[in-house]
Amino acid sequence: MKNTPASRTVRIVLADDHDLVRSGIKALLSMIEGVEVVAEARDGAELIALADSLLPDVIMTDISMPGMDGITAIGQIHARQPQVRLLVLSMYDTVDFVKRAVANGACGYLMKDAPPFELEQAVRSVMATGSYFSPAIAQRLLQPSEPTVDDELTHRQIEILRLIAQGRASKEIAFELGLSPKTVDVHRARIMERLRLNDIASLTLYAVRKGLIKP
Repeated sequence: MKNTPASRTVRIVLADDHDLVRSGIKALLSMIEGVEVVAEARDGAELIALADSLLPDVIMTDISMPGMDGITAIGQIHARQPQVRLLVLSMYDTVDFVKRAVANGACGYLMKDAPPFELEQAVRSVMATGSYFSPAIAQRLLQPSEPTVDDELTHRQIEILRLIAQGRASKEIAFELGLSPKTVDVHRARIMERLRLNDIASLTLYAVRKGLIKP
């Protein structure tokens, strides 16, 4: 698509923890006329810092990243900069992931296995209309879904569940989050009660299924 004289460069910040994946996406974006990748991030915390300093037009981010994940980062960026278009580029296509992303401020969702032309389509669409969902994702959104992790757990419980699923002990979790080990144990018990799960293995499987950690 050609630029019109009145159009300007669309500035994008790209986030993905895999360097090769990020490089490939950046190469595809750089081929789109009027689009520039101005910075890259490997995790959610780095993405937030870049968003604050660069004020991009579009942020394109993966969901599962080490430390702060993409959905948490999206939520924080949307709260600070509601004008930024937040586009998720993910390998996960479940309704749960999409609805969590949208609830946190994402205006678009694109699969990593989408054809290259769809990348340009997504960028143009979020800039022109404010949203873009690939046909497969749009179809899934029409299907009934189970409750999201945000429906079932508090933000603090999600933080603790993610660390439990990563194999962290109560003392480690307590130190990282500034809590007492006893408080962490109470949260763990409440998480198990809410989810009706009885052991760490089941909690870990739940965390993987909900995209809180990578398989």
